[in-house]
Amino acid sequence: RVADAVACAQTCFDAAVRLIRPGKKTDEVDKVLAKIAEVYGCQIVEGVMTHQMKRFVIDGNKVIPNKPATDQRVDSQEIEAGEVYAVDIVVSTGEGHSRMIDERQTTVYKRALDMEYKLKMKAARAVFSDINKRFPALPFTTRYLEPPEGKASLIKLGMKELLDHELLYAYPVLYDKAEKHGECHVVQVKGTILLMPSGWSDRVTKVPPEMVAEAKSDKKVEDQEILDILATSIDNPKKKKDKKKKK
Repeated sequence: RVADAVACAQTCFDAAVRLIRPGKKTDEVDKVLAKIAEVYGCQIVEGVMTHQMKRFVIDGNKVIPNKPATDQRVDSQEIEAGEVYAVDIVVSTGEGHSRMIDERQTTVYKRALDMEYKLKMKAARAVFSDINKRFPALPFTTRYLEPPEGKASLIKLGMKELLDHELLYAYPVLYDKAEKHGECHVVQVKGTILLMPSGWSDRVTKVPPEMVAEAKSDKKVEDQEILDILATSIDNPKKKKDKKKKK
C-alpha cells in the first residue's frame, strides 16, 4: 500500500504540472486526479490545494483544488503565463478526510497580516516583535523564536495571546480520519512550477527521481486520456538543445 500511495502521488503531480498551463482553467485538474487515485486505490486528501505564489506570498488568491469540498467554494479562474504555482499533492490509503488530533503538536505558524490587536502581555509583545522583525510574511517554527528574557516558557505564554486574537495562522499536524481504525499511509509530493510566456513550464523544485523509483506498485494507469496528458512535454525543447551545446 505504501508503494501504491507513492506512485499515486507522483503520477498525480506529473499530471497536474501538465494541466496547469496558460489558458487552462483552475477547475480542470481535480477530475483527472480523482481518476488516477482510483487506479491506485487511494484517496485525494480533501482540503489540500495548489496555490499561486508571489514574492513573499506562498498562498495567493488563485487556487487549484485537488478535490472539491462541500465546505470550500472555489471560483474557476483562468491560468495565465508568468504565474508561479506550488503544486501540492497529498494522497491517502484511508478516507482522504483530515483531522487534527492534538493542537499542541502544531509548531509552524505564519503572521496574519490582515489582523491587528493591542497586546496586553509583555511576553506576547516581545514574541510578536521578534516575529515581525524576522518572519514578517513567511511561515516559521516556534523553535526559531528568541525567548523573552531568555526564558523559553515565555514563548509559549506569549504565543497563546497571539493565537487567542488571531494574529497568527497555524499550520496544524493533520491525520487521516481512517487512522483511528487501523494502518493508513499518507504521501505528499510538492513542487514549484513557473509558467513561462513561451507556454512551457519550468519546474523549480521536484521530488528526486530515486525516491520515486524505490516505490514499485503493481498498479498502473491505462486510461488513454490520462496517458496522453502524462506523455505531454512541459520542458522547452530549445532549452534542452542549448544545454547540450554548452556541454
